[in-house]
Amino acid sequence: MTSTTAVSPGRQASPLGTLAVIPWASDPDADPGQEPQVPFLMVYSLGDGRDGPEAGAEALRAELEKTGLSVGDKVADLARETRIPVTLLVEAEQAALTLPFMRVQCPVPPQWERAAHQTGKVYLVCSLRPWPEAVQGQPVDEERLRAFIGDESLVEQSAHAMVPVRRVRT
Repeated sequence: MTSTTAVSPGRQASPLGTLAVIPWASDPDADPGQEPQVPFLMVYSLGDGRDGPEAGAEALRAELEKTGLSVGDKVADLARETRIPVTLLVEAEQAALTLPFMRVQCPVPPQWERAAHQTGKVYLVCSLRPWPEAVQGQPVDEERLRAFIGDESLVEQSAHAMVPVRRVRT
């Protein structure tokens, strides 16, 4: 599986640095008749903030906590916790994620979009751990993605939320 990233522009001058987003699904090769895949979306920093990666991680933690998301193993259900201002619009193979401190749009594969619409939600991971190797426009193969997300410490170094999927209404 190959994924791409999309960058929230103009962040290098901030303590957060460049924030990127990468989508993936639990089983991109599953049969369409099986249970729907779980679509994931991860926000992470490239670690290029003005004060370095550690300060960027602390700045991101502060922004997440200000938003109402906690870092650790708790998964916030944003369909129930409506006070947390996070939105996700999925349409035309694009995911538009809005948090108070960032807005980003990234391309998503058709099977990811299908899974998002079938389940009505996306599992959002906001990692405090920088991932400087996963830069905008460069493919991330499945092995690299699994190595990064498979690290047990990532759970404790991330905020987790189930975000309802919105669609364009016509």
